[in-house]
Amino acid sequence: MSMHHFIRGLEQQGELYRIRKFVDPVLEIAEITDRCCKQPGGGKALLFENTGTAFPVLTNAMGSSRRICAALGVRQLDEAATLVEKFFKDLTSPREGWQNKFRLLAELGRVASWMPKTIKGRGACQEIVRHNPDLGILPILKCWPADGGRFVTLPMVHTRDPHTGIRNVGMYRMQAIDAATTGMHWHRHKTGARHYREYKALGKRMPVAVALGGDPAYIYSATAPLPDSVDEYILAGFLRRKKVRMVRCITQDMEVPEDADIVIEGYVDPAEDLFWEGPFGDHTGFYSLADWYPRFHVTCITHCKDAVYPATIVGIPPQEDAWLEKASERIFLAPIKLAMLPEVKDMNMPVPGVAHNLTLVQIDKSYPGQGMKTIHSLWGAGQMMLNKILLVADSPVDDYRKLAQQTLAGIDFHTDLVFGRGPLDVLDHSSPRCAFGSKLGIDATRRYPEEADSPGGRTSSPKTGSRKPEIKNQKYPAVSAWNLDLLEENIPIAILAVHDPGAGLTAALGSQLLADEELSLVKAFILLDDTVDIYDLNTVCWLACANIDPERDIRLATAPRQQIVADACMKYPQTYEFPREWPNVATASEATIHDVDQKWQQFGWENFVPSPSVKFLQMKKGDGAAAFLHVNDQYSIHKA
Repeated sequence: MSMHHFIRGLEQQGELYRIRKFVDPVLEIAEITDRCCKQPGGGKALLFENTGTAFPVLTNAMGSSRRICAALGVRQLDEAATLVEKFFKDLTSPREGWQNKFRLLAELGRVASWMPKTIKGRGACQEIVRHNPDLGILPILKCWPADGGRFVTLPMVHTRDPHTGIRNVGMYRMQAIDAATTGMHWHRHKTGARHYREYKALGKRMPVAVALGGDPAYIYSATAPLPDSVDEYILAGFLRRKKVRMVRCITQDMEVPEDADIVIEGYVDPAEDLFWEGPFGDHTGFYSLADWYPRFHVTCITHCKDAVYPATIVGIPPQEDAWLEKASERIFLAPIKLAMLPEVKDMNMPVPGVAHNLTLVQIDKSYPGQGMKTIHSLWGAGQMMLNKILLVADSPVDDYRKLAQQTLAGIDFHTDLVFGRGPLDVLDHSSPRCAFGSKLGIDATRRYPEEADSPGGRTSSPKTGSRKPEIKNQKYPAVSAWNLDLLEENIPIAILAVHDPGAGLTAALGSQLLADEELSLVKAFILLDDTVDIYDLNTVCWLACANIDPERDIRLATAPRQQIVADACMKYPQTYEFPREWPNVATASEATIHDVDQKWQQFGWENFVPSPSVKFLQMKKGDGAAAFLHVNDQYSIHKA
């Protein structure tokens, strides 16, 4: 399925809107997309036909349940998961008798039919060849005002292991530096970075090919958490039930899908100095701050005659990437169950958890310690090693309110929490050290007698209560607002907005809360900056997961009291002695919001959609990517 075929299908289903008026790729396309993708159900895909270049821009193409299913060729995501599970079972089931063994050969034959195939000659992606490459011909986006420049946001980056020749296709943003150079932002945990280190050890240039567009199954496969040794085009072939046809590049010894829309060929020279890349408003909702990354030198650009430039916008959730993550959650549940943890029944990565911050897992528990075993096993499994907060339950994990009620009714904070340390996503800003920090595992499964402090085990849940306590504001001058609404739903969580938080202030406030008998029915206190809307539970969940380093920021009451305080405030360097720059949230500027407001009626939409950024502007500290500056060996708050 070509990109044009996909676009036509979306349009026929009423899932795409064409914008024929000129929209600037610098900031405006991102702002319009952000407004649309946060609409109920993910809004519509957007095709910007007038971008000041020869290429239209497609955004939010997979930003809804219907569109991600259309991209993968299924009616619902669980259908893809069922296909994967059936395939695994067919391959791993016992084979007695020659007839069943022949069936295994048939299964292996099916695998062979999905293997990518390199064809002779040129493909559609090479209808036009530009030997004097100029990235300026492409409508490369600048998404957020403090971004370090324009970024290619949906590139399928092809690299090859120099020893084995095994191909990897990853999704790594690329900052345009000049007409023929970009940055190559591959994190240290990613396969592309490993290939780079191996080429560096060999003292060789690293050939790279970047594909844009083509079958949307390629785009998803490039984001999927596959093992290093599995070619992403095998997954794409499985989803499409046919081989991916590849063609050789013009100037590099690499292959790309013949039906890609645009291909950028080039190389990375590991002997070259690194580039100070970024900042970039990232999928965490915060800016990822500038750091050193390799340079990618463009040697050729090819494209089909009617090429579409695909792009994605990432930022404060929800965004399009949430649906790509949901697809991986469903599709890779079967391999987890069948190859590693058969007790796993379901997995849920809530959108505010931005994939790596929060994961909920349901297991079929049959022996003591199985919940803790699942936590440690998953922390050692592939990309799950980057998870920060992992909750394991033996009840369904898709009803968040019911899960919170059950978890807080039965949990013993002193025995059911496990704090660990390990690798974190490079984009995690809460840890004092980059890509390494603490983790929190929560065993919310029912207890066996062996797991209880008393020989008989727990037979009843502790009292939680559902009434709101009376708050004496003068007793808590540091708290500007209290959200106690969840108590009325029998969820004993209080959310507090705190003035000018600091390590000393929040530590003292936490101790005061945990000692207050009038608040004894509250089991969890969440502290947030008073610039946050504490009644927006999606925002609360997003920030509570993003801003917490569990070991540092979670305080437990003295046993046997069952309460915790979670400090999810910004970590001010002066008062928290936080050793890293704290990033700002990624929002549109007031000027861009105003400009798009003025243009909105020109797009032909009946209803005006306000900017989602408006409610988050007050959370920023100045206009830069970092909320704090390092001045004369001291940190200071950005001044607006």
